[in-house]
Amino acid sequence: MPCRQRSWRLLFTSLVAAGVLAWLRCSQVAGSAFAGPSLLRAETSGKAFLVRARPVKLRQSSRSAGGSSTAQGPDRGYVVWIYIFFWYLFSIAYNITFKKALNAFPFPWTCAMWQMAFGIFIFGPLWVSGIRNAPKLSTSEAMVILPSALGNLTLHVGAVIAFFGGAVSFVHVVKASEPVVSSLLNYLFVGEILALPVYAALLPIIAGVALASFSELSFTWLAFGAAMLSNLGSAGRAVYAKKVMSGAKVGENMDAANTFSVMTLMGSVLLLPLWLYAEPPALALQGLRAALLGPGGKDFLMNMLGSGIFYYLYNETAFLALGKLDPVSHAVVNTMKRVAIIAVAIIVFSTPVTKLGLTGSAIAVVGTLLYSLAKDENRWTLLRISVPNSLGLFSFVLAMPCAIDIY
Repeated sequence: MPCRQRSWRLLFTSLVAAGVLAWLRCSQVAGSAFAGPSLLRAETSGKAFLVRARPVKLRQSSRSAGGSSTAQGPDRGYVVWIYIFFWYLFSIAYNITFKKALNAFPFPWTCAMWQMAFGIFIFGPLWVSGIRNAPKLSTSEAMVILPSALGNLTLHVGAVIAFFGGAVSFVHVVKASEPVVSSLLNYLFVGEILALPVYAALLPIIAGVALASFSELSFTWLAFGAAMLSNLGSAGRAVYAKKVMSGAKVGENMDAANTFSVMTLMGSVLLLPLWLYAEPPALALQGLRAALLGPGGKDFLMNMLGSGIFYYLYNETAFLALGKLDPVSHAVVNTMKRVAIIAVAIIVFSTPVTKLGLTGSAIAVVGTLLYSLAKDENRWTLLRISVPNSLGLFSFVLAMPCAIDIY
């Protein structure tokens, strides 16, 4: 059966597995209490920094003296599923529209500048109109955030160049190795030594990425190196957040959305001179004119516009989902999101894949999930919940190469 049809079946199976795993996790934390605002570290799609979030309960009930129970607080179940749905939708849409635009307009620095600056046209009017409270930062407070903005810029530019140099599916496999870079930087700059199970979870990540790279039919060192640079930017920002920003109050109205908006604004300013040097406007305009006047010019315009919109929106929804999920649930859902993106990219772009490459990709992605589970501070309490889910996901992943032959 053609690779496209096999991939459709793989996508369907992946999404079903994602739904089952997420439901299992959400059902396990139903009724659990979160005490007040908590400072969480966002690690979604390369976004890793400290944000202030107030998780709410899935279901909370209290039994009165007469023995009856009454519901208290909002039902979180349908809200979190809405966030997850749009997070997946916008993430997939961004990856597809951007790669299509990049194929027609091979100017990665211009694309990176466009996507980074596009958010200004979204949060700027919100701030001016008062719909969203504008952040207030002093110069010293802005300097505290600047390194995080630089990390955000590095991970974004690295990812864009990686998409330029290779297949979307392969880039996401390499980006699954971010925990390896994060563990190294944490040891070098923070002195953090993790438990043995955490380091053991890095082994399948390394092995999976190596196996996928070895068998990748469209492997390029540019894609691999840029994806690793993106990992370095994300991990570096996370280490900085842990070492400098942990517990610190920076500015006013600096919630998750405004923190990302401020970093987007700073990143746009930092990227501007690099873009002007790497791809001068005259050269970029020449390429833009060729893409617009060539066959499929209207499609290119829509894909270019969509990539800017979806880049900002998937980050917003990722942070909204983070505030509604406990860390382990978020790790499960984020891992399966990467599986969905890889599967959709294989379908849309007809990316040739081998069973060996698919197996390596699966091992790397599952290793990322196991790392997240092993690193959780409450891993022993969550062992009864997370291990069966991990084993179920791992069995599903190992069965994928066989499923391709069967389908």
